[in-house]
Amino acid sequence: MTPPKDAKAPKPPKTPKESKARRVVIAGAGGFMGTYFVAKFRADGYSVVTIGRSGADASWGDTVAIEAAIDGADLLLNLAGKSVNARYSEKVKTAILGSRVLTTGELGRAVESVARPPRLWLNASTATIYRHADDRPMTDDTGELGQGFSVNVATAWEREFFAHHRKGVRQVALRLAIVLGDGSALKPLVALTRLGFGGPQRGGKSGGGRQWFSWIHIEDVYRAIRFIEADATFEGTVNVSSPQPVRNRDLMATLRRVLGVGFGLPLFRWMIELGSFAIRSESELLLKSRWVLPTRLQREGFVFQYPELEAALRNILKREQIRD
Repeated sequence: MTPPKDAKAPKPPKTPKESKARRVVIAGAGGFMGTYFVAKFRADGYSVVTIGRSGADASWGDTVAIEAAIDGADLLLNLAGKSVNARYSEKVKTAILGSRVLTTGELGRAVESVARPPRLWLNASTATIYRHADDRPMTDDTGELGQGFSVNVATAWEREFFAHHRKGVRQVALRLAIVLGDGSALKPLVALTRLGFGGPQRGGKSGGGRQWFSWIHIEDVYRAIRFIEADATFEGTVNVSSPQPVRNRDLMATLRRVLGVGFGLPLFRWMIELGSFAIRSESELLLKSRWVLPTRLQREGFVFQYPELEAALRNILKREQIRD
């Protein structure tokens, strides 16, 4: 029987691809980066599953739940790792290393085991893997690895990550510069500046405030993740940092200008050591010269939303003031 001319033809059923949102699994979603990315991915229409220690969809040590989360996912993003903003006692060193290597290994075994592994696995790493650099920038092609505890953690982290290779799974280690956002390493610098200690931090190998500060706005980290997801040529390690690093003295001058603070006393090494001890941190976080450039991202055509420090700081601090 022929249907009447004005009858509407039934809509074809949606295919699974149309009806099912892309799924991203975020491990270590409880930190400031993870919280930001969960919200961003959901706003972009992704189904987000989290892995963590508390309040997550799957907990570390629960192999069945982790495998269920990863099986069939489009993207696995691992951000897990204890903060390095702490005094490096042997106990803390063990915790910092284990929180990165052990969690990455747990995810790696799940990736190796599931029937439908994610097409892309992004693992956080750190641009601190490079040596103290004030003579030339560390690029994706010519960067030299450094020495010391932080470098050893970074190399062990990446080694564990790439040890869990599986055919069909693209792996990228994100060598992140200092990420600026709400809850980042920016907070103690802002506090120092408001207290009148917003001058350069002196006493490192580079002299008075000449050490380089490589950074990136958290929004550009998210945009870089999406860029790498869309470009199947990305594998291996990638520098994720602003193309415009600044010297420490320029960082502090910019902070003073943005915060409207007219002066800033410099901090000498002995003051930094005492202050770091008081707040349970390490002077390396302020005195090491990190000069990193994102040559691979730029070569592939990535455009930064916040390439300049002052615009990045004004955006972040304005949002913090609105929340306050």
